[in-house]
Amino acid sequence: MAAEDLDWERSKISNQDLNLMKKLGLMKKDDAIRFPSEESYPNPPMEYRVSFVDHLIRGLSAPIHDFLRGLLFVYGIQLHQLTPNSILHISIFITLCECFLGVPPNWALWKRIFLLRRNASRNATYNIGGVVICVRTDVEYFDVKFPDSVQGWRKKWLYIHEESANSVEHNIVPFDGNAKIQRRRSWDAEASEEEKKATEALMSRIRQLQNTRGEELSGVQITAYFLRIRVQPLQARKNPLWTYTGGNDANRLSSDLSAKDLEKLIRRISSLNKKDPVPSSCRVEPYSSTNPLPENHPTMSSLPPLPEDGEVEEQAVVAEDNQGSSLHESEVAGSHKSAASHEKEIESEASESTQSLPPAVSPKNKRKRDDAEASGTSKPEETDPSSQKAAYDPYLGTLISSDEEEEPLIKDLLRIGTQFVGYREYASNAEEKLAEANERANTLAQQLEQSEQARKKAESDAVGARAEADKAKSDAAGVEDLRRDFMMPKLR
Repeated sequence: MAAEDLDWERSKISNQDLNLMKKLGLMKKDDAIRFPSEESYPNPPMEYRVSFVDHLIRGLSAPIHDFLRGLLFVYGIQLHQLTPNSILHISIFITLCECFLGVPPNWALWKRIFLLRRNASRNATYNIGGVVICVRTDVEYFDVKFPDSVQGWRKKWLYIHEESANSVEHNIVPFDGNAKIQRRRSWDAEASEEEKKATEALMSRIRQLQNTRGEELSGVQITAYFLRIRVQPLQARKNPLWTYTGGNDANRLSSDLSAKDLEKLIRRISSLNKKDPVPSSCRVEPYSSTNPLPENHPTMSSLPPLPEDGEVEEQAVVAEDNQGSSLHESEVAGSHKSAASHEKEIESEASESTQSLPPAVSPKNKRKRDDAEASGTSKPEETDPSSQKAAYDPYLGTLISSDEEEEPLIKDLLRIGTQFVGYREYASNAEEKLAEANERANTLAQQLEQSEQARKKAESDAVGARAEADKAKSDAAGVEDLRRDFMMPKLR
């Protein structure tokens, strides 16, 4: 059966959501946010972009941070196509870089940790939240504790004012609800060897932050920190977070949240239950005006490439990877050490009062909503040896299909073909290694034979030398006897 696209519907934002956004300072400016009226499909005013309540409470604000703008451009996606947990991944990364590594958000470091994947279920494809950010399988990352379910986030859409920033007329491209998500080579982009060398110290610091006994840093601590200081990591800011000055900092959107409100918000965007304590502080002191960067601390800059003069280049599109590019609802799992829980975003009805009542949902649409469960920001599954290559393989690319309506039999054939190629390559590599081992063994055998011949020659030389020594002793004894015989008559 052909998969169905999830449709937009009238926005449903509750009074509880409105009160939370006011407390967070997201509505401090009169034109910062506009709410849809009766439309069931986004039609943002000029200079406004489509966003969601769950994006904003996870660190997003306009004007958009250059790092996020660069990610959207490089990956060829729009803001509404990222899931809430993906937004939180970016917020945590920027906070990690500025507050605990003492560098601006680093594109080379990002590529060492993350990649992108399609988001789909068996019965539906997603355009709203159709892309997820994943931690690479070979990277140990922070324990973020993403929630298994983000309830009804797609229904809580609104418009944010994308005001001019840094002399750029529009930070991100205007909303286009008809643009289909296409997987691009940039989704799997890896850091070059030069970039890996340049960021090795940062990776070592991340491992230290995770594993220093008694001073372990977690994703929840980082999240709680940027919520506590009231700075939105994904907003273009005047100063980096390592210069944060406290209550009077220019980047703050609101006064401190009450302990109760902060705890409630952290539990809302994480998988902490009522028994899990909410961190009141980080175990590692963040950089700030009271804890400045060390003297001569390198603050290397590495941002994703951005379009110049508003021109957006076409990004290289690759065929869809049916084996690894999409995350399905059957793969949903709990939170893991590597911040890799899936984001099972079930579209459920909100019980609280709403800003505007939606039209009645038809059984067909209701069924579509119930069937469509979006997975989240998890590491890709461990697969066969062929998939362990992080770089794009052009041959495997020919086996990947972009038609999401293929029959299961075709997909199985593609999977088997991919596995065959992987195992064939694995066997070929094993044969090469065996040949190298045999060559080394032959060389060692030759060296051993030469050594044995040298030993035998040395033994033979020693026997000859011993015989010559014995002969010399015998000759010396004969000479001594002759000398005595010669001397005896004279004594008489």
